Amino acid sequence: MKRIILFVLTNVLVVAVLGIVASLLGVNRYLTANGLNLGALLGFALIMGFGGAIISLLISKPMAKWTSGVRVINQPANADEAWIVNTVQKLAEKAGIGMPEVGIFEGDPNAFATGAFKNSALVAVSTGLLQGMTHEEIEAVIAHEVAHVANGDMVTMTLIQGVMNTFVVFLSRVIGYAVDSFLRKGDSESSGPGIGYMVTTLVLDIVLGFAAAMVVAWFSRHREFRADAGAAQLMGRRQPMINALARLGGMHPGELPKSVAAFGIAGGIGQLFSTHPPIEDRISALQNAQA
Repeated sequence: MKRIILFVLTNVLVVAVLGIVASLLGVNRYLTANGLNLGALLGFALIMGFGGAIISLLISKPMAKWTSGVRVINQPANADEAWIVNTVQKLAEKAGIGMPEVGIFEGDPNAFATGAFKNSALVAVSTGLLQGMTHEEIEAVIAHEVAHVANGDMVTMTLIQGVMNTFVVFLSRVIGYAVDSFLRKGDSESSGPGIGYMVTTLVLDIVLGFAAAMVVAWFSRHREFRADAGAAQLMGRRQPMINALARLGGMHPGELPKSVAAFGIAGGIGQLFSTHPPIEDRISALQNAQA
């Protein structure tokens, strides 16, 4: 439940901050004496929706380092770290992307990739993953994360989130205006948004925010199959990725912060809010593609 709440509220908070700033600057003047200006509202919703998503994308790498406690390997301290860096470099070259930063973080088995641009991403693996898998399985997991970067999944997720944010901001305010107009029907002396508008938009921002999170999570689940297939292609065969998923299915996957949860190798067990499909479905997809 904590992960679901973070998934929704982090994005809502970014949009809320932008809304406060817009109000202070007088940008959100879509409520006029003549009623609701839909064109102005749509422009406001686009700025709010994509602004929040883009800001989240741009700060994704430093936030991931901070929230996950990632230690970036600037200079390998031992043979294992050298192997990890060399593996990422080899796979990045195969994928045709720039060398990502490579990091390690303490925790149960997991890994993630993040960053605003393909050629300046971050790939990080947990100590639990390194201790619980063979080198071939770890390489498959890293290939999965590199495939996320090569597929441009961070940018795609930003666009999807931006569209969903825009939908939430626009629709909640249209409905809020309608409710407010109904409650204040016949009150010719009042002007500006009333309590009906404020309460309705606040409630709908939360309710529609959850609905939008479900859509984003659905897209994320479908994207995982593509990253699995990309890992198999980078490895030259599917069995290492199948083995890695099977191994991971017998482990207790670590929780990742919301900012990078969608880009990890394993997700939560939630249904509609889960960013990852079940391990069995991912293995089945690889096996069927192999046949």
